[in-house]
Order: sequence, then structure tokens, then C-alpha cells
Amino acid sequence: MLSHVVHRSLAIISIAFVGLVFATTASHAAIQVQDDRGITQAWAEPPQRIVSLLPALSEAVCALGECQRLVGVDRYANYPEQVKKLPKLGGGLDPSIEAVVALKPDVVLMSTSTKATPRLEALGIKVVALNTQHHADVRRLLAVVARLLGLESQGTLAQPAGAVSERHWQTLQAGVKAAAAGVPQRPIKVYFEVSNAPYAASASSFIGETLAQLGVLNVVPASLGAFPKINPEMVVRADPDVIMLSETSWVQLQQRPGWSQLRALRQGQVCAFKPDEADVLVRPGPRLDQAAHIMARCLQDKVK
Repeated sequence: MLSHVVHRSLAIISIAFVGLVFATTASHAAIQVQDDRGITQAWAEPPQRIVSLLPALSEAVCALGECQRLVGVDRYANYPEQVKKLPKLGGGLDPSIEAVVALKPDVVLMSTSTKATPRLEALGIKVVALNTQHHADVRRLLAVVARLLGLESQGTLAQPAGAVSERHWQTLQAGVKAAAAGVPQRPIKVYFEVSNAPYAASASSFIGETLAQLGVLNVVPASLGAFPKINPEMVVRADPDVIMLSETSWVQLQQRPGWSQLRALRQGQVCAFKPDEADVLVRPGPRLDQAAHIMARCLQDKVK
């Protein structure tokens, strides 16, 4: 009778052990993510060799503490410092396919707008294509990258699914809110130029969303699209209180018809951002809080 009980107990322990091993293995296996094309990719283990062909995606990997998994980036990636030392593989829209393949990546992160995706997939390389145009996209980007890295593929009571990326997102939002607290509390009209064609950031862009959180009015309406090419006369009519743009665009402003009479130019209320600041401002990624602080400092300095 005792022997029967012992054998039965051992059998139960064995079954429980196998179940535990299976559950543990499952928690570290079968990583699955769906990209913005609606395509789901899967890996038996979290990808260890990652190529990123969009600066915001490289920054997301690093923000989540896994910068060491990056093995190659696009030519514009320059943050954080570790990224500068990685092989540069061309632009996000026109990467060197041969250089990417040579790195033997487990996955390539890239924009949905690139045409290189079919060529990479034809060579057996898994691609996760993501689109980042709004704040909500940044929140989703962090969640997708966190799942890809295996940081939150399975939820537990102590660490619910999505907790890692959501914690980062809430930190970003707290940073934006802190920046807004320092902005002068009166109506301020802002024109934000992203390139000197001129292309502007409208109220519907992620830059416009940040300006709205800072409590200022964007003179370029959302109805024109996120980053419309505008008629310079529209800015003359709007006569913004503050103009924000990169320092490379600054020299052309007064050459535009009527712009020399803009209040912002006459009163010196123009913020011409240095290249490292401009990079932060035009990338919809995990430095949204830094972008908000850069804009807030501009407003504090220029609006008296």
C-alpha cells in the first residue's frame, strides 16, 4: 500500500514538473508581433540580432534597455551614443540590401513606406514594418517593440502584459505635462516649419499634438494634412507670435515675400533649432518628452 502511494505521488510530481517546464518554455518562446501592414511574424525565441532602418525604431529598442541587440541602423540614426558605432546601412527608404543581409539579422525594423520590404522578405528575412505619425503611434510602437524583444510576451500578476511599454509611455506623458507647466499661460500662435520648401507641421501631426499639449495654437490647420507644403502667404496672414524651425532654414525666412514684416521676425521671436534639437523634434519616438521641453524652453524665452 505504501509503495502504491509513493509511486502515485511521484507520478503527480513528474506531471507537475513537466507542466512547469512547458509553461516556462512557453513564456520565452513563440514571440509574435503584428506590424502595421497587418502581417504577423513569429520567432521561437526573442530576436537577438536586430537591424533598424528608422531612427525612432532604433531609439525605441534602446529606450527599452536592449540597445545591444542592434547590429545595424540607417544612416540617420545617431541616438543614443551606442548607435553611432553601428554599421550604417543606407537610408530607411533605400537601404543597402546586401549590407543588411550580410549582418544576418533575426528581424529588420523599418517604415511601412519603404519599398525594400519585398526584397528582404524574398531573401527570407523577417520584417516588422511600423508607421509613426502620431502620439498614439509612439505608444503602439513601444508596445510592439517590447513584445518583439520578449519583455512582455506573457503577462503575470506581478507584471501584466504591456506593463513595460506602458510604463515608458506614462513617463513620456509625465514629461510632456511637466514641460507644459512652464509655458506662459496666455494665447500663443505658433508656426512650426519642418523643411524650407516650405513644409509645415500642422495641428494633426505628432508635432502639432505636442504643441497642443503645451497649450498653444498651431496656425496650420489639421485639414491640410500632417505635414503639408504651404503657401507662404498663409503664414503672413496668420502672423504667428512664435516661429519654430531648424537653423538651416532660418536664413531663407526674410527672403520670402512679406515675411520681413511678420511680428515674430520683427520682435526676434524665432527659435532656430540646432541639428541635435531638430532631430529630437522631428522624430515620433521615445523622446517626445524631450521634444516638449525643447519647445517649452523656446516659448519661455521668446514670449514675455
